[in-house]
Amino acid sequence: MNKKIVGIVVITLITGVAAGYWLSSWHTTAPGQGKETAVSAARKPLFYRNPMNPTVTSPVPAKDGMGMDYVPVYADDLTGGGSAGTVVIDPTVVQNIGVRTALASRKAISRSIKTVGRLAYDEELLTRFHPKISGWVEKLFVSETGEAVKPGTMLLSVYSPQLVASEQEYLLALKNAETLAKSPFADIRKDAQALLRSSRERLELLDVPAHQIRELERTRKTIKALHIQSPVTGIVLKIGAREGQHITPRTELYKIADLSKIWVYVDVYEYEIPWVRLNDAAEMRLVSVPGRVFKGKIAYIYPYLDPKTRTNKVRLEFDNPNLLFKPDMFADVILHPNAKPDALVIPTAAIIRTGEVPKVFVQVGKGTFEPRRVNLGLQAGDETEILSGLKTGERVVTSAQFLLDSESSLVEAAAKMVEPKENIPQTQKRGDMKGMKGMKMDQEKP
Repeated sequence: MNKKIVGIVVITLITGVAAGYWLSSWHTTAPGQGKETAVSAARKPLFYRNPMNPTVTSPVPAKDGMGMDYVPVYADDLTGGGSAGTVVIDPTVVQNIGVRTALASRKAISRSIKTVGRLAYDEELLTRFHPKISGWVEKLFVSETGEAVKPGTMLLSVYSPQLVASEQEYLLALKNAETLAKSPFADIRKDAQALLRSSRERLELLDVPAHQIRELERTRKTIKALHIQSPVTGIVLKIGAREGQHITPRTELYKIADLSKIWVYVDVYEYEIPWVRLNDAAEMRLVSVPGRVFKGKIAYIYPYLDPKTRTNKVRLEFDNPNLLFKPDMFADVILHPNAKPDALVIPTAAIIRTGEVPKVFVQVGKGTFEPRRVNLGLQAGDETEILSGLKTGERVVTSAQFLLDSESSLVEAAAKMVEPKENIPQTQKRGDMKGMKGMKMDQEKP
């Protein structure tokens, strides 16, 4: 009897302990644990990927040649919850591979263009002086190149039968006007004055200086050698005739350049052309004038490129009051284009140019990076303008982006491999897979 009672007690104790343990386990389970278990059970791998060679996959769990388990790939791993190619990485891995980001922001951008300039004459201030008559050079008053002249400077004297004949006509008209000045007929007096004016204008048009016309009126004698004066201010670059030489209107007597302004030619590369605009500021430095910076501006942008250097010629203008600038000098030039306001810019390092269209990786969440195609604008230093594809405030990856690009390509390729499964016709889903031969994923035997 005692043995039966002891057995019953022992069985009761064991049952109570088991029930208590079960109840304890049920009460200590986390509130959402059952739901997570259900979700985990419903979240099935689409396939398994070789850990050493991501291009090798298997529809069932397997091991590679080194005994490593294949890595399961789920649907959300292929899209990251975003667009195709979105990469999801553990935050610890993100830190380990050195992923850094920067904000896309709006700001004014500008850049300086450094180039080499060649000084030249201002073509608008270059004068080539030809006579208007034929004759012979009697005397050169300016006989050396490099001499400075100004309006009224005597250049040379010329004997010309045409000028002598024009002088005689003027003297006759002058005498006739004086004789008929007291005529009682107004028309006669008027005609005499008109003839005098036309004779004087003829001399002026032939460049006879005013002082020689006054001398004609005073002496009433023709002058054999008529003087020719400089019409402009400048430096004599060339003398085209010498004393005793016969000249015609085709003879270039003098070439005179006004150096109060100077032109500077610079070459700009194609990628710099979008920055260059008329009247943009320019700085110039010369070896011959150390320590000084001269200010100028862009005066003209030539509408064609040099076919050999693939550069665009640009002309600058600089004032040269002290004649420090000499044509054919070389100079270091910096162009300062006007800034472009309110441009959306990102670091140039964030741009991936490996494909047909440049792209960047945008951080859309913690550890989630989405590839985004962008349209590039101007580049200013280490920053590039984005015309489309990004919004202000979005964060782009500036380092390790090529690792993300590689992973994104694999994810996108894997997603394309999975997509056809959703479009398999019902006849094939029921087992008619004859048309799918050759489309199975590569796999290694366990």
